Amino acid sequence: MNPQSYAETHEVFNQVPPLDGANLYAIDLPLQEWLRRYQAGWAEARLHAYGALAGGPLLQAGFLANEHKPQFRTHDRYGQRIDMVDFHPAYHELMRTAIEHGLTSLPWTQPQPGAHVARAGLTYLHSQVEAASGCPLTMTFAAVPVIRQQPELAEFWLPKVLATQYDPRNVPASEKAGVTIGMAMTEKQGGTDVRANTTRAYPVGAAGPGQAYELIGHKWFCSAPMCDAFLTLAQTDQGLSCFLLPRHRPDGTRNQFYVQRLKNKLGNWANASSEVEYRGALAWMVGEEGRGVATIIEMVAMTRFDCMVGSSSLMRQALTQAIHHCQHRQVGGKRLAEQPLMQNVLADLALESEAALALSLRMGHALDNQQDPQQAHFSRLVTAIGKYWICKRAPEMIAEASECLGGAGYVEETILPRLYREAPVNSIWEGSGNVQCLDVLRALHKEPGVLDALFAELGDGHGDARLKRQIEGIKRDFHDREDIQYRARQITEDVAVALQAKLLLEAGNNTVSDAFILSRLERHGHAYGTLPRGVDVPALLARSAPQWG
Repeated sequence: MNPQSYAETHEVFNQVPPLDGANLYAIDLPLQEWLRRYQAGWAEARLHAYGALAGGPLLQAGFLANEHKPQFRTHDRYGQRIDMVDFHPAYHELMRTAIEHGLTSLPWTQPQPGAHVARAGLTYLHSQVEAASGCPLTMTFAAVPVIRQQPELAEFWLPKVLATQYDPRNVPASEKAGVTIGMAMTEKQGGTDVRANTTRAYPVGAAGPGQAYELIGHKWFCSAPMCDAFLTLAQTDQGLSCFLLPRHRPDGTRNQFYVQRLKNKLGNWANASSEVEYRGALAWMVGEEGRGVATIIEMVAMTRFDCMVGSSSLMRQALTQAIHHCQHRQVGGKRLAEQPLMQNVLADLALESEAALALSLRMGHALDNQQDPQQAHFSRLVTAIGKYWICKRAPEMIAEASECLGGAGYVEETILPRLYREAPVNSIWEGSGNVQCLDVLRALHKEPGVLDALFAELGDGHGDARLKRQIEGIKRDFHDREDIQYRARQITEDVAVALQAKLLLEAGNNTVSDAFILSRLERHGHAYGTLPRGVDVPALLARSAPQWG
């Protein structure tokens, strides 16, 4: 007997083939349809190309960037303070590819119908394979409307922000063709309550918009501290004001911007989040003095939009992995995807994923049409509604998708654990759930036209009696002002689900809209996999299955 035979204890079989190399755009029929619906069909070749990158080299780069976390170096070998964050080359590959393909610039450099939607589609593909790099990408993209408010600063900074070139060197912005922008708002004592900030700004000479100040204080969260400049908030004699703070001073020396440490986070590992101090850091005022929150709010709105897109993206990748696994894995001599209860779970997850995508891209369509007051009011409201609801749904949905893989879904060699760790950050970042729900109430009751825009969007139920009842209930809830803050989450949820139902109905795929309304508005169950009888499960699975050649 050959002694080697004792080492061969079993044959490896019933394993799922890798999905690596799939074009994430080509296998995603709902994404293709919703992009075309909202006027982004012109970008299809661009999205197809990025889908191939995302499912191939960027997927591998995502694993490497998370395996090799950023490393913080306070000093060089000579004892000089340098405050450098070192990233694995895979992280730079992710950043470079995204910036070169317009994820930080597309709607600003190529304004046309569907531009925000197309860029959201690219972000949706990118975030499926590595979401942490999305933080600096989003902030750079979202900084543009803020910097535009100060023309003398915009003249120097915007061409570099909008350039499709990535330069990670720690050198002055004047030596770079392309730059990235970060944001630092919250402090230890305030968190979301930025009006409690204590960081102070002192004018170097003349005071006011566009003028130089020196900042003294701290920021409890500064994400992506290796960016070339940061939008930040500090107190002046007129109140909280917005500033642009570069990493280097005009003479090329380092600014008095000190990284205290990197955050040890639940997820978002490839991105360096930090605590920083300003010790006389040079910065320039952006916008009106004392109106810092109003100045930076457009950036906040854009980052909240990306939270919607990012959470939808994580959900899609989790769904893709779950369906792919179940299409190949056999249990009891039968593929999981053929078993009725698993079909119920997968179809339910597919509904959740598509509804999140629909609401996110509808929001992008509103951003593409801000000249229309109806669309402007809609985006003001749905930024908060979508951020709350989609980001809340993501962790639960991804957990269920992981369970479809059994123990394999709990192992780091699959992408599911990373998706699950990543999911909560979008709900927390840029205002947690309560902040969003209170913002919904604020917009509806204090900003003329927003409530009318909501009900104009919802209409009368589009011929569906169940949706009509939901809309009528929402109207009653808004007219009942008693303890409305206490009820804010339920109201926001009801509006979100009604909007999703309306969008799916309007799109005309009765299989999808009927299943969504039956399961979400009539509340047949709470966990995923509780779809009622009468749902066309095979059609839902065929629509979302990652078929690829």
